[in-house]
Amino acid sequence: MRFQNRTQAAKLLAERLLRREDIESGAEQTIVLALPRGGVPLGEVIADSLNCQLDIVLVRKLGLPQFSELAMGAIASNGIKVLNQVVVNAYRVSEADIAKVEAKQRELLLHREQLYRGSRPYPQLKGKTVIIVDDGIATGATVKAAIKAVRMQQPVKIVLAVPVAPLDTLAELQTEVDQLICLIEADDFQAVGQYYQQFNQVSDAEVSACLAKFWQ
Repeated sequence: MRFQNRTQAAKLLAERLLRREDIESGAEQTIVLALPRGGVPLGEVIADSLNCQLDIVLVRKLGLPQFSELAMGAIASNGIKVLNQVVVNAYRVSEADIAKVEAKQRELLLHREQLYRGSRPYPQLKGKTVIIVDDGIATGATVKAAIKAVRMQQPVKIVLAVPVAPLDTLAELQTEVDQLICLIEADDFQAVGQYYQQFNQVSDAEVSACLAKFWQ
């Protein structure tokens, strides 16, 4: 199975969420938190379908110093950091190298926060059902950081909704959230993009435009 694009994937996820009686629609009960940039177009469709608020949870991958595409962890706002100790140990990454990568990504995280959010306050999550959305998961590092950041704000329930993820990553994430919805549980996973016919990079302008619809 391959999705035509992010919009089709989002509509299929929305249909699955709407069928669940334990997930209430409406802005008072539920909020969709998308991971920029790729998760935001999906979040827009899902929030529209559930008639609820859309916001973002900002995370940054911590790539290996020698192979930046391979995640050794991730960071989120409020000083949150999640490390994949298996990768760190396998590549013998020192604490100094981790700190150097983290400092650079914290700077980029702050820049993105200012770019997307400006002076807008963070949403109140306490007592709400929070649906975390991305366009796909590979190692799960960024999603784990997002979940940790959200959990600190005491939502009543955390739902993770994604179109595709590897089976082994899903097994790790199952215990991190209250509900997990994944359309394709891949046993031959290589990259998120292989499950989309169209997988264009989402621009900062597109992210801002999606959020503007809900933040007026």
